Amino acid sequence: MMYSALAGVYDRLAYDFDYAQWADRYISLLKRHGGDLHEIVDMGCGTGTLGIELSKRGYKITAMDLSGDMLSVASDKARKAGQRIAFSKQDMRHFAVPHLVDGIFCACDGVNYLTKDEGAVSFFNCARAALKKGGALAFDVSGPEKLQGMARQQRFFEETDDCAYIWVNQMEGSILTMEISFYIKCDDGRYERFHETHRQRAWSAGELCDLLSQAGFTDISSETDAGRIYFSAKSE
Repeated sequence: MMYSALAGVYDRLAYDFDYAQWADRYISLLKRHGGDLHEIVDMGCGTGTLGIELSKRGYKITAMDLSGDMLSVASDKARKAGQRIAFSKQDMRHFAVPHLVDGIFCACDGVNYLTKDEGAVSFFNCARAALKKGGALAFDVSGPEKLQGMARQQRFFEETDDCAYIWVNQMEGSILTMEISFYIKCDDGRYERFHETHRQRAWSAGELCDLLSQAGFTDISSETDAGRIYFSAKSE
């Protein structure tokens, strides 16, 4: 299953992410529309670092992901950090919440994995249904230029003391396919190989803004920074 192998090594490979800065950005995006911000859904939470950062700042976080392996890592991290976060295994295209929330965010390419219009619209419809009136949705995607640049480079590789990966890219139309092989060091010194295939769509800002509007969101904004496009929208 996608992200099964990656869950155990993700944090070691994502050492250059500035989660405090990302937390600042997402708080700003969610507060942009003027509503209260207390209860937040972290959609596609991965290993939970960003949700934990927001929890430390006093927000009530519900964290969701389709990968049980990611949720297991995230839950353990939250417990060790002393943060009470509700974790839920849900598909972002068909999720629901027990009661309405103030904000929903989906960081680091979650929407890129929705490769069809129907999937994105389904996520936006679920988000709108989960938000209080005046609540906000915020997310980011890797923009077309960023994904096209990855496709041109074709291969990535990295090695640490206890893991390594080889990452091969191929782009057809707007879809980037990433074939990733992980080599993870075992206790006996041998390396175990895992393989995952990831597919992301190179969404344009205009495409996603149109779909947000179709889903009933208003006050839609987008901004590009270092190849990422950040969106925020208000639920009426």
